Amino acid sequence: MTDELGAFRPDAMTRVDGAPGGPLAGMTFAAKDLFDVAGIATGAGNPAFLDGRAPATRHASAVQKLLDAGATLVGKTITDELAFGLAGENAHYGTPRNSAAPDRIPGGSSSGSVAVVAGGVCDTALGTDTGGSVRVPASHCGVFGLRTTHGRVPVDGLVPLATSFDTVGWFARTADTLARIGTVLLPDYQPQSMPTRLLVVSDALEALLPEAVDSAAGAIDGLAHSFRTVESTRLSDDGLESWRFNAFRFVQGYEAWRSHGDWITRAKPDFGPGVAERFAAAATITRAEYDAAMRLRATITAKVRGLLDTQTVLCVPSAAGAAPHKGTSADALEPFRNATLSLCCIAGLAGLPQISLPRAMVDGAPLGISLIARPGGDEMLLRAARELR
Repeated sequence: MTDELGAFRPDAMTRVDGAPGGPLAGMTFAAKDLFDVAGIATGAGNPAFLDGRAPATRHASAVQKLLDAGATLVGKTITDELAFGLAGENAHYGTPRNSAAPDRIPGGSSSGSVAVVAGGVCDTALGTDTGGSVRVPASHCGVFGLRTTHGRVPVDGLVPLATSFDTVGWFARTADTLARIGTVLLPDYQPQSMPTRLLVVSDALEALLPEAVDSAAGAIDGLAHSFRTVESTRLSDDGLESWRFNAFRFVQGYEAWRSHGDWITRAKPDFGPGVAERFAAAATITRAEYDAAMRLRATITAKVRGLLDTQTVLCVPSAAGAAPHKGTSADALEPFRNATLSLCCIAGLAGLPQISLPRAMVDGAPLGISLIARPGGDEMLLRAARELR
């Protein structure tokens, strides 16, 4: 197989056949290069991290479950370095192609995984989502993407970034395929009913770029017809940017430095634009700042979860707009990144599942619309994706 999308780690286009006769027999998948695959060293998007690293001795459990269910692995995909990015442009391995908008970035950090699904190479692909790394690429590339409830899908055999946010997720071109993967990866899978109440988060719409407002609003109006009750709600009096700035960035940064700070200090790796700066900022976060952010997080979690039940979902845009164009400078990308993180931090801070649906277009490029459910409501989101037409 040739890598026409530039989405695979060049030395990790390996094939591992799935078990014969399983429920996913005949399907193919790829795994983000954070997941261990037996016999291959995990590189996490950085050559220095890969250098001298021993091959994994066993598959990550998410990889193993798909193989046991009959799906065939076709390779490991490019990620932003140590998953600390949302753009999908890797200074060492390149930028995977966004088949839905070839002049634009694919989104990260699960850039290679979304690229192979959007480009039709695989039926599905494993990604991870800490700050939006499944939801944002799904939005940019016009496919379905699920971030699971935090802690529901095991993360063993997975390179961490920020452990209280890290989740397993996956992509698919159809809602049916997304749901089929859920029956395998979600422990104690139980079908759930279609939600009947839609809460549109008004302050999430305020985070959109001006050119995306009308398209997002129109797409949400289209979704609303499938719900018995549609209401508007505001989550933060100060705006969602305050949640990103005062809670998310401190918790994520502190945990990211705890995950990788010792190695960075020792190895002094060559990081691409933006990554080095983010880790440098993470290194300065104090325990007192982290504790204060965690107290705010607890308040946010209680507020958001209090709005949700077995029939209710929140509705937000998956990103602040369509994918930025390739080659946009790191400085120019930062406002888009911050606005998008403000949207994504809702589910992240509260540990909730979120699904990105390919529902809108902005200037000829995709924009996803997301639904957020209560903890353990992953199956309800998969059901909604299949029923919303």
